[in-house]
Amino acid sequence: MGLMARMSTIFKAKVSKVLDQVEDPRETLEYSYQRQLEQLQQVRRGVADVVTSKKRIELQAARLQEQVQKWEEDARTALAQGREDLAREALTRRETARQQLEGLHAQIADLEKEEAKLVTLEQKLSAKVEAFRTQKEVIKAKYSAAEAQVKIGEAASGLSEEMADVGLAMQRAQDKTEAMQARAQAIDELLANGTLEDPTTTGDRLQDELNRVKAGQNIEAELARLKQEVGGASP
Repeated sequence: MGLMARMSTIFKAKVSKVLDQVEDPRETLEYSYQRQLEQLQQVRRGVADVVTSKKRIELQAARLQEQVQKWEEDARTALAQGREDLAREALTRRETARQQLEGLHAQIADLEKEEAKLVTLEQKLSAKVEAFRTQKEVIKAKYSAAEAQVKIGEAASGLSEEMADVGLAMQRAQDKTEAMQARAQAIDELLANGTLEDPTTTGDRLQDELNRVKAGQNIEAELARLKQEVGGASP
């Protein structure tokens, strides 16, 4: 059981971490706000239903009030004509209508109390929803600003790393260039002092001098030939 409980805790922790990574607080706040608006709308519909029922009963009460007055007038008319029995019947019906009217008035009073409670609830809930909306927008703005700062920071961090790599590459190139220049200077120095032999020489100083003279003669001969060709081509 201890192992299973531990595995369950680890699994829940992993799931919580994944959910936390994919959850956008702005979407959560918007969902909560929409739910509160739905609740507020239900309360407002309740107020409308109570008011509608009260109006319906008030219309019934108005009609009964007319019936009460009518039965009373009928009783007066019957007595004036000496029909006490009809007057008694009219008063009986008037009493029945009056009792029904009292019942309707009691229902109207109850509905007015219910309406007052719902209106108070609607006002409180409306203020709560408005306060939540304001707080929601503030939190969303802060989250968006923080998210932008994180992205800028990440971009700057990546840029810094890239610039560091570029700096290292430039340093390596400079080091290689300086090393190559130093090597070239060393070779020139060694050639100058005779430590290294020029691959174009034979190693025999006399022969090398003769080769240079010969090369100079060849150049002079070629130059003379070109002059002759150019002179011959001139008019």
